[in-house]
Amino acid sequence: MRVIITPGYDACSKWAADYVAYKINRFHPTAHKPFVLGLPSGSSPLGMYKELIRQNHEGKVSFEHVVTFNMDEYIGLPPAHHESYHFFMQESFFKHINIQPKNINILNGMTKDYEKECRNYEDKIKSYGKINLFIGGVGTDGHIAFNEPGSSLVSRTRVKTLTSDTIKSNARFFNNDMTLVPKTALTVGVGTITDAEEVMIIASGAAKAKAIQHAVEGSISQMWPVSILQMHQHAIIVCDDEAAKEMQPDTIRYFKETEQRTIK
Repeated sequence: MRVIITPGYDACSKWAADYVAYKINRFHPTAHKPFVLGLPSGSSPLGMYKELIRQNHEGKVSFEHVVTFNMDEYIGLPPAHHESYHFFMQESFFKHINIQPKNINILNGMTKDYEKECRNYEDKIKSYGKINLFIGGVGTDGHIAFNEPGSSLVSRTRVKTLTSDTIKSNARFFNNDMTLVPKTALTVGVGTITDAEEVMIIASGAAKAKAIQHAVEGSISQMWPVSILQMHQHAIIVCDDEAAKEMQPDTIRYFKETEQRTIK
């Protein structure tokens, strides 16, 4: 596991964006060999998206031959709803870059057949071989995507009931009214995420510190789904000092010193 510890959110976002651009450019994607990128929604990636938009406009990275798969979507919210992840991704990222609409994949929360929607999503990912880089955030309880504590560490795309903690956390997007937050969602599984060639998790702020400590120093457990990264061959956690502060001082020092000698 590679752990990047930055001074704050802006530095965290810049490092993550630079890494995404580096991976895309190194891959040299074409129409017949696209780069496949897994993407999150929520507040954690907003700084990264802003920086990637800037780099795209400056010609430093192109998304013309990038295929994206988003992590999740609320059940019951139409794409035009301002709190749907379809809407979030369009407004925060997609409409600002040169991605082809046909290359954007987001689960359909309005489907009448959840099982078929999830199965088709997995099949479409497999049709590209695998996801090259899957980016995610992490919840205060260690969930990744909507894989809440207790989720199988080999789970696939499916319907998930959200915990009260997740509903409470997401209420800030719904006028702080928990009754407006959907109680179920479609989400990629932990196994879907870890099938990717690389996984990069972004975390910022003291609220994420316990989750990062479990991800790096704790035992692998379904009660902290993010801990599965310890078993991934190419996992990266990009966090700031506040999100790293629950780790042991020796752990923090190790990763900071190692990173000074690491070539991207």
